[in-house]
Amino acid sequence: MPYPFTSLLLLLVVPLSRAADQSPLPLGSLPAVPTLPLLQALQTRAPGSPGWQVGPASGQPLRYMLNLYRRAADREGRPRRSRSLGTNTIRLVQASSHGGQPWTGRWYLQALTYHLEGQPEAEHLLRATVVYLPSLSLSHSRLLCALELMVAGEAPRVLLSPTARPHHGWAEVDVTPYLMLGNSSVGSLALRHVCVHAGRAGSHGTPVAPGHPFLLLYLNDTQAGLAPPAAEPHRHRRDTGTLAHDLPNYLREQGGEKSDCSLRPFPVSFAQLGWDHWIIAPHRYNPRYCKGTCPHLLRYDYHAPNHAVVQSFVHQLVDANVPRPSCVPYRYSPISVLMIERNGGILYKEYENMIAESCTCR
Repeated sequence: MPYPFTSLLLLLVVPLSRAADQSPLPLGSLPAVPTLPLLQALQTRAPGSPGWQVGPASGQPLRYMLNLYRRAADREGRPRRSRSLGTNTIRLVQASSHGGQPWTGRWYLQALTYHLEGQPEAEHLLRATVVYLPSLSLSHSRLLCALELMVAGEAPRVLLSPTARPHHGWAEVDVTPYLMLGNSSVGSLALRHVCVHAGRAGSHGTPVAPGHPFLLLYLNDTQAGLAPPAAEPHRHRRDTGTLAHDLPNYLREQGGEKSDCSLRPFPVSFAQLGWDHWIIAPHRYNPRYCKGTCPHLLRYDYHAPNHAVVQSFVHQLVDANVPRPSCVPYRYSPISVLMIERNGGILYKEYENMIAESCTCR
């Protein structure tokens, strides 16, 4: 049979023509248009009240995460292809200090605890590092610092060594083995921050407290966004499964008709939403949307499924009450967001399928 899908259209003519007299659904029965998916996802992390405060997320930790964000995403929040984070979520956890006065002569000794309770179940720990400054220049001297692992009821035993040479002054220590017990993670991590003044005697001046090291959790969030759509198999020009190729004269009847189905901008400013005090980057979100009339004839290279081709023919030849295919997004890209959490932590997260990149008819 030269055109296998021709018989399919003939079978559709009789039952669909009987439905021509049926009235369409009333507008009130149509589902309401949902809000933007990214805003829905962020709403779960938004402040509970207008008086919500940013907290201690500032200074060195915030600058560090901003630099990480700029390396991983562009100004519009699109993740860079060259990024090497290896995950979709990074949480910066700040330490709580205890132990009284840390300075004793030239020595600075500060006990720190990182609390990990309350982590979402969907976030699976892949790697954990502690970031600190091993060397800090002062006016007439220098602070040299290191980290020690604290074990409950015992003296510090483990001197933690950086995993690589310091980058822009920052050193990272891998603490993943100390946070994992089997397939689960522990509830806290205890360290001691040790620094010493290096310089001539009497040149130390007023003690300057170094910034607390902070903990980075590299997490795989299995609910970071909408599930990516199933990849459609690549079809060749002579693929008999492509309806647009099998229908007689379909391509020749394409004519000069052009579709105005295209991407349209829809920028949203986080400042307008009152969220700019906790969403650090990007400053705005442009999810874009698809709008326009689909052409009567859908080419095989227009990414329209066979169902859309059949629907278009039925609309033209059988029943005008059957709507033409709709102009909808075809391909999406993720967006990266840097935000401050309620407890003062800082979160980098990539949300899938949040920016429309192209349109099709279906």
